[in-house]
Amino acid sequence: MIKPQYLSVLFSLSLGLVSILPLSIVNAQSDSTSTTPKIEPLPLEILKEFTDAFASIKTDYVEQVDDKTILKNAIKGMMSGLDPHSSYLDEKSFKHLKEGTTGEFGGLGIEVGMEDGLIKVISPIDDTPAQHAGILPGDLIFRIDDKSVKEMELDESVKMMRGKPGTEIKLSIIRKSSDKPLEITLKRAVIKVKSVKSRLLEDNFAYIRISSFQSRTSEQMKKAIKKLVKDNKKQALKGVILDLRNNPGGVLNGSVDVADIFLDKGLIVYTQGRIKDSELRFSATRGDALKGAPIVVLVNGGSASASEIVAGALQDHRRAIIMGSDTFGKGSVQTIKPLTKSTAIKLTTARYYTPSGRSIQAEGIIPDIKLANVSLEQNEKNAFSQIKEADLKGHLEHKKIKHFSGKKKKSSTKNDKSTDKNETDEDKTTDYALHEALNLLKGLNILSHSYKNKIVK
Repeated sequence: MIKPQYLSVLFSLSLGLVSILPLSIVNAQSDSTSTTPKIEPLPLEILKEFTDAFASIKTDYVEQVDDKTILKNAIKGMMSGLDPHSSYLDEKSFKHLKEGTTGEFGGLGIEVGMEDGLIKVISPIDDTPAQHAGILPGDLIFRIDDKSVKEMELDESVKMMRGKPGTEIKLSIIRKSSDKPLEITLKRAVIKVKSVKSRLLEDNFAYIRISSFQSRTSEQMKKAIKKLVKDNKKQALKGVILDLRNNPGGVLNGSVDVADIFLDKGLIVYTQGRIKDSELRFSATRGDALKGAPIVVLVNGGSASASEIVAGALQDHRRAIIMGSDTFGKGSVQTIKPLTKSTAIKLTTARYYTPSGRSIQAEGIIPDIKLANVSLEQNEKNAFSQIKEADLKGHLEHKKIKHFSGKKKKSSTKNDKSTDKNETDEDKTTDYALHEALNLLKGLNILSHSYKNKIVK
């Protein structure tokens, strides 16, 4: 029989958890009119199972386990059973999360998820040990050093991959394009993510790469555009390629602010969940930094979350042409709810929708122009496969909702690309998608001039 003090703690814990109101991911003020979802009576039979299991661990487990450890593991279990993106953040995990949103942290530089008990790479981050070592989206990590990751918690595996800068780590990887497992040795480093990179491809046409969305991404974007105009002999740009390939997402506000840079008005994204506080709408403010110059957005299966918000908003407003392959399909919002000063939970609290009312969850953004996974100098067998949100175990199902405004945009087809060699001007000849995007921008510019001339005549 479980001791009375344990029963009291467990009932208090259960009652407290069902009454938590998640905070907005954008720190919006709580609305006094917010309503709490109807709470069903606690299933006492399951609660008894829980308390019995707790008692058995306390009395019968081969080693003594303290109450704190058992209860923290219980929270981890509750969170991991919801969906792939909800989790318990202990002291280290919470610290790492905050570091990631501000742009500096230690480790390898990869965005990962769980699939069938293994670690699956969503995307490597630009200019990190993972990218330099050739880690690709879709890679399955089955061993870290000499330890199997099978059924390991995601947070635990991430902790193993983090470490002192300069130390080595060996990853054993399964890659669909390879006949046998690969062993890749990497050297950990302090990951300083420069969110925005840019350069002129040639006169009047620019390339901007966003590797992830952070709190300062929009500021970096505005500075990049000003520098591009300056480098273009202070002449307005005639077209921009915005590269969001292998961008795993990041801060919601970062994506909204970036989309706002290119939009003069209208809805950017809205979110809906079970409670009033989860219903948020974000709209553009006046001013298009490019003054209507054509935009081509490059995406692929590694473009997720915040990347899909930007692509979806620009597509729905017909402000840009989306080119590449279907995106990852992560259309859910995670709220960081602090539990203590050093711990928190990351809880999925809403789905987000594009201006026309499309839910991206488990579907992704469908490009206007599709491109095959090849580069001009890349053999097809080296093209990598992409993991999508729909492939993750326990993902939220796609859910349609009544549109706020607009019509669904039909997609045209062609073919998708993907490698990210965005540090040299030579990638205009090796990066197929970039090559095609530049040709498209030139064509749009010619059409625009032709149309204006007709109007003048």
